[in-house]
Amino acid sequence: MHGRLKVRTSAEEAARKKKEQDLKAKAYRNGMDKIFTLRNAENFDNNLLELSGKILSVNPDITTLWNIRRECIIKMTTDNPDSASTLFDRDLNFTELCLQVQPKSYGAWHHRSWILENSPKPDWNREVSLCTLYLKKDERNFHCWDYRRYVARKANLSAESEFKFCDEKIQKNFSNYSSWFYRSQLLPVLHPHPSDSSRPISEEKLKEELEIVITAAFTDPNDSSAWFYQRWLLGYSDPKLDLACFKLTQSQAVIAFTKLVDLSKDKITISTNTSLDKGIWRSLSGNKSDSIWIQKGEFEISDDILIKMNHNDKTFELEARKIDNNSIIGIKLPSFGYEFGAAVKEELKNQLDSCNQLLEFEPDSKWTLLTAALLMRSIDRFQYHEKTLEYVRKLQKVDSLRAGYYMDLASKWILEEKLKNMVESGKFDKIDLSSLDLSVVYYNQFLFIGNEINLQNNSKLNKKSCKFALVDGCKVTF
Repeated sequence: MHGRLKVRTSAEEAARKKKEQDLKAKAYRNGMDKIFTLRNAENFDNNLLELSGKILSVNPDITTLWNIRRECIIKMTTDNPDSASTLFDRDLNFTELCLQVQPKSYGAWHHRSWILENSPKPDWNREVSLCTLYLKKDERNFHCWDYRRYVARKANLSAESEFKFCDEKIQKNFSNYSSWFYRSQLLPVLHPHPSDSSRPISEEKLKEELEIVITAAFTDPNDSSAWFYQRWLLGYSDPKLDLACFKLTQSQAVIAFTKLVDLSKDKITISTNTSLDKGIWRSLSGNKSDSIWIQKGEFEISDDILIKMNHNDKTFELEARKIDNNSIIGIKLPSFGYEFGAAVKEELKNQLDSCNQLLEFEPDSKWTLLTAALLMRSIDRFQYHEKTLEYVRKLQKVDSLRAGYYMDLASKWILEEKLKNMVESGKFDKIDLSSLDLSVVYYNQFLFIGNEINLQNNSKLNKKSCKFALVDGCKVTF
């Protein structure tokens, strides 16, 4: 009938779309064929730039075309250096067009940084303004956040101004992973810990950040961004290099460190009042870097030993005492995490109270359960040991997709408790780790000192994690 728009049937619509897709695919193949023909003939000119531009302006995620485009620009600027500024400026404008099509295009952002690195007159401040504009449109575009951190350094922007920018974005929308992350990068620069380089920020600023982040977390308990940031604030410090454990028998010496080391090139010297200085240390795993090192030989079990390690002009010591006629043992209990001051601990207790109140209304809130457990361990990990295990075991059911993670976390905490008790008791002969529901064994570098280690009735245990079982004289029962 006249005057009425014909409505296509589903079959007609599908046929139309297929025809349209076929035409696009054909145009794409023809365009790519022409581009590779020009490239193979080394015809790097405006024609090649134009052809690649037509395809990239529709689909900016074709990495090969960005590479060809860079080859073309390099050849053209080499042949005619005076054209560099024009070519680079033109391609900057072109990447902006591509980013309007796909604001999260890896290729377009990378090409933009390449242009500026090679441009004779890069305008880094303009790039910062561009990032500000893009982040107004999409404040969670992590590609743009990554690019902003890069151009901010190039533009020599102050950490204070960037921190203020992050703060504004967080206040506008708490659910902004990238902004929280950038904040964690800036805080150690603006508020470093005055005495402990392994701690990211000062205690005073840490308390302020904890107050800010708990407000964000409780505004939307189901949003994970603030919870992740809080975990960074409470996070474990990177362990400092130190001597961890030592065991000497009549046939071998075993020494362990708190982190992986390469004794061949890490400029570590170990000295003792025995003949160990003359022997060769070999890593337990056979890798260049390891935390456990072994030396074979014939050794006398007589007096106590003082082991000294020199590294970067610092000296670390470990006292090893004669346990019996067969072994000399020395061990240092690791810190396991940060030790917070009184003011921060008071704030942590307040936040724990808030978490417990929220759990009364939402007992299955996974982020609240996990945060409460982490808060308790930050306050006093051993006082709250059983309660934290109760929470992570509940999390295995509440958040079953990540049950394995929670099992590993519980295993780590159980091992910390066991190590503490072992060191305090001074009993290293038999270590009982049976029936603990362990899924993985952490702190391998402390366990080889046991002559017998019982790991029976841990049905989910990953035996490959028990590296200490490779040490001669360490009998392990699974």
